[in-house]
Amino acid sequence: MIAVISIRRRAWLGSVNTLWGRLSVITDIEVGLTDQERAIRDSAHRFAENVMRPAGKQLDQLADPQAVIAADSILWDVFRQHRESGLNDLESATMELSPLERTRIRCLVSEEMGWGDSGLAISLGVSNFHKTFALMSGRQSLIDRYVKSGKDEVGCWAVTEPDHGSDSLTVTERHFSDASVRANCIATKDGDDYVIRGQKSAWVSNGSIATVAALFCTIDPSQGFKGGGVAVVPLTLPGVSRGRPTDKLGQRALNQGEIFFDDVRIPAEYMIVGSEAYSAVVEQILTGANASMGLMFVGVARAAFEHALEYSKSRVQGGVPIFEHQSVKARLFKMFAQVEAARSLSRRVAYYNATNPPLLQYSIASKVTSTNTAFEVASQALQIFGGNGLTKEFPMEKLMRDARASMIEDGCNDILSLVGAAKL
Repeated sequence: MIAVISIRRRAWLGSVNTLWGRLSVITDIEVGLTDQERAIRDSAHRFAENVMRPAGKQLDQLADPQAVIAADSILWDVFRQHRESGLNDLESATMELSPLERTRIRCLVSEEMGWGDSGLAISLGVSNFHKTFALMSGRQSLIDRYVKSGKDEVGCWAVTEPDHGSDSLTVTERHFSDASVRANCIATKDGDDYVIRGQKSAWVSNGSIATVAALFCTIDPSQGFKGGGVAVVPLTLPGVSRGRPTDKLGQRALNQGEIFFDDVRIPAEYMIVGSEAYSAVVEQILTGANASMGLMFVGVARAAFEHALEYSKSRVQGGVPIFEHQSVKARLFKMFAQVEAARSLSRRVAYYNATNPPLLQYSIASKVTSTNTAFEVASQALQIFGGNGLTKEFPMEKLMRDARASMIEDGCNDILSLVGAAKL
């Protein structure tokens, strides 16, 4: 019996690389894709398949998160190939297109990146976050330093704090302007400079590797979080230090870690957003970030569904491929419908926000729906894999862990739902 089990196990392991690698893509029923859009989508898919998936698997299996960011880590090869592919500068390369055309491309690429590896997709995406604020400033010195083509700075979104997570983003709630709620990171005006004191939490994406931060901090504590500001902060300045990368359940390819500020001095021109505009900017950024998460985690859900579909057609139980069992077919079709529903909502929201004043409640609906769908579909896919789904030799347990993390990051789904409801 042991010999038979071993033979069967070797036969299954022979198909593992296929499951980790290329899979047929379910039909994208987006109407009217142009040749350019298809070409960019296909390029993103090849990058996701050939670069992100193998690297994501390797980084996920490293026991020490410090090894993920080591000098010899494959992470840096992913960043290099992302730059060389042109995907890193896609926004600037498509500036001549209309807002809707650019958004259609972003939808296609975001889904493929999530399909490849969500942790790496977030790391690569947030690495350009500081550029948004450099451009927003209109200050040529910051644009020249951080935005111009060829710049390879790694950015981060430094918003969460040891005592504050989603509550620091809930612009609709009373506590947002409550002065008794004390921030952990405060920037104080000092002549022509700001002096930053405090820390950002272990959940800053790219916090362990970033060379520049889009820092959300408090500049007027008398207004609570409402008295915030946003600064572009070089993380090579004296007084900046880091904690160890966070050891976590999912998205282990995405390094996250603390940043400490000990009397870090920046020129006042680096403070891009003041307290008078802070609430509006938080809402604007949350609207964009949630919409992007919605697009990306459709890719995660799609990946889980495709893995399960392919596995069901090759795994034999009861003398036939398990796809022939009605219960499996019914489960797969429900998963398929969930993926398509999330895909339709996320794209529709993105298109609307690109061509109208963006609506936060719809972006939140997109993020909550897609991340919940990704987790539910990954869980159902793992059930189809059975015992094999629990092993690290197959991709399902990783996908489920990655999807679970998404229901907390960029705003916990429960808290986001309160903000969305306040906008109804």
